Parts: sequence; C-alpha cells; structure tokens
Amino acid sequence: MTSAVDMLEHLLTHPLRFLSSALPVGLALLLVLLANLPVSFTGGVLPAPVLALAAVYFWVLVRPDLVPPFAVLMIGLMEDLLSGGPPGLWAAGFLAAYALTDRQRETFAGLAGAGALLGFAGAMLLAGATAYVLAMIIYVRFPPLPPLLLESVSTVLFYPLIAFPMGWVHRKIVGQMRGGE
Repeated sequence: MTSAVDMLEHLLTHPLRFLSSALPVGLALLLVLLANLPVSFTGGVLPAPVLALAAVYFWVLVRPDLVPPFAVLMIGLMEDLLSGGPPGLWAAGFLAAYALTDRQRETFAGLAGAGALLGFAGAMLLAGATAYVLAMIIYVRFPPLPPLLLESVSTVLFYPLIAFPMGWVHRKIVGQMRGGE
C-alpha cells in the first residue's frame, strides 16, 4: 500500500506523469460540463447527448488503468447533478457500461468503423437501460421512454466527434507524457 507521503513525492518528482494520468478523467468531467450547458447544439431537435459516457467508453478501451471505477462513479454523479436528475441514475448507468466495456474490452477494441459505433451503442443501451430501471424504481412508475431513446441516439451519433479527439489526446499527450519518464 502506498502512503500519502509516497504519493506526494511521486507527484512532485513526476508531474507530467500525474497530468497524463489525470487527463482522461478531467476530459470526461469537461464533457459533462459541455453537455449540460444551457445551449442546444441540435437546435432543440435532440436532447443533450451524454458525452462523458463516450469518453469513459473510449478510455476504458484504450487505457483502463487511467479511468478506475471510482472515477467513473464521480463522473456519473456529476452528470446526474448537472442534468437535474436524481443522483445515482447516470452514475449507475456509467458503471454498468464500464463493467460491460471492461469485460468485453478485447472484443470492443477490435471493432472499427461502424462496428466501433455499434460497440458504443451497446454500452449506451446498457447505461440507458440501467438509468431507466432505476428511474422506474425511484418514481414508482414507468418514465416516458422516447426522451431516453432520443438521448441515446444523440449520444451514439456524437460518439465519433468525441472518439477522434480522444484518440489524438491518447497518441499525442497521454502516451507521450507517460512514455517519456
């Protein structure tokens, strides 16, 4: 077990390594903020996508050591708090998608093109279904399904717009900083 003093010493002696380790979680939190701005990128046609789930999915595929389950829980709770939903709905959904992606990492990582989009769609489906079932339990009734379906579709459509920049960050920043020490 690493003590707090050892962790602080490591942080002070390897600041770039710490930055590269924190960047994936920081980017996911930034996407939570971006997705919950009071601005609609689709002109109100589609609900705001759950952009942070795309980041979580991406990083769990390429560097699962940088996005532990506790961080995914915190990202999900931020999504819940900023989107106005009950705390725990998206947090549980994010953790369910994390568990699926982590268990099927080799399968999902081997997908390309439309297959990669379908892999993310499966993770989004599980996250949305988890949030829906929890909302059903919390509100003791069936929530309307169309808003969740539209949110899921918009999230899947936005996945490539998140995955490409995350891939660049992985290749040019995270990989460079972590490999250079």
